[in-house]
Amino acid sequence: MFMGEYQHNLDAKGRLIIPAKFREQAGNRMIFTRGLDGCIFAYPPEEWAKVEAKLAKLPLTKKNARSFTRMFYSGAMEGEFDKQGRVNLTPILKDHAGLKKECVIVGVSSRIEIWAKERWDSFTDEANEDYDDIAEGLDDIEL
Repeated sequence: MFMGEYQHNLDAKGRLIIPAKFREQAGNRMIFTRGLDGCIFAYPPEEWAKVEAKLAKLPLTKKNARSFTRMFYSGAMEGEFDKQGRVNLTPILKDHAGLKKECVIVGVSSRIEIWAKERWDSFTDEANEDYDDIAEGLDDIEL
């Protein structure tokens, strides 16, 4: 399970260090793709297989299903970590997430998310204000 929040910068060649704790859990590679809310999702191969199985069940007759799967898969890349734990993300993914320099890497259960720091700060500012209301609106979240 991925959890925690880490800050790293893109280096001069556009590579991003993935935290050692996450690399240890994921192995030597992850699949990166366009995430929701303007971030990048990254899955270990076994979790990616589960996502693929779910997406395969979406009906081709639904326009939203076709559009979502096209965007999700067309932005996807398999990334292997170098000896320093860095991954070189594609320009498509960096553009999607607005990554310029400062990044936040967040563990979210079965995946990690990569955010531009300013987008993450904006998201957390808003979510912090509504945290209790968000929790109350979830029906089956017995913590």
